[in-house]
Amino acid sequence: MSTVEKHPNPETDPRVKAVFDDIRATRKSDFINNMWLYLAFDADLLEKTWAEVKAVMATPSALDPLVKEMLYIAVSVTNGCSYCAHSHTAAAKAKGMTSAEHADLLRVIALAAKTNQLATALQVPVDPVFDADKPA
Repeated sequence: MSTVEKHPNPETDPRVKAVFDDIRATRKSDFINNMWLYLAFDADLLEKTWAEVKAVMATPSALDPLVKEMLYIAVSVTNGCSYCAHSHTAAAKAKGMTSAEHADLLRVIALAAKTNQLATALQVPVDPVFDADKPA
């Protein structure tokens, strides 16, 4: 259940329509997913969020697009965001993530969660060799 009502025709707002048109062009698809439809309740929030998503996820960078999606899945799972876990798993599969890679990703997520909890519970001090500020 959403905390805001989905606008029945959000593209009546020219700012929303411009963002949706850019989403369509960037993704080469007519599909506008619920995240954007619900963010459209506030054109300013929609514009800023899409600009950041486009800059990080849709702009070529040092990370491969599939790697970005897999990282997004890991953070989404860790944060308990079902919507993002689903949407970015679908995006990763569309970018070529295999079942074996997905299973491996889930193993890494589960292991990291476990060892993070153990390190937090034990309050293990960071090894000085891992300190990036330490002179070489």
